[in-house]
Amino acid sequence: MALCLTTAVTSIKLLVTAFTLVWTHSIEKIDWQEQWQVAPDGLLLAAATVRGSGAGMEVPDGAVWQNGAWTYTLPLRVPALRLTRSAYVPDYRLCLPGQPCQPLWHWLPADDTVTTVAPCKD
Repeated sequence: MALCLTTAVTSIKLLVTAFTLVWTHSIEKIDWQEQWQVAPDGLLLAAATVRGSGAGMEVPDGAVWQNGAWTYTLPLRVPALRLTRSAYVPDYRLCLPGQPCQPLWHWLPADDTVTTVAPCKD
């Protein structure tokens, strides 16, 4: 299984079956962390954690407050994530198993288009 990161001009293939995506909310300046599993037919949200709420950041029913954050799971499967990267907020951070989290630009520069994160189609 592999994860592909793609923009309008380039792409990269990462040999992983799971990853964590961390991003900073543009208004609240609070990190949101999502743990994803890579499947042949899409991405499965395993869990999400947010260190607060507000401005469109409501946590769903069943969320649990622990260690200073809300954590929850949802039965969510998507074919891909479409990330709009902005110069006005920190870049998304991608955390791969056994490696430190890195900004997406570590792998793929932002090019003023959407970055797609999806299972690779071999």
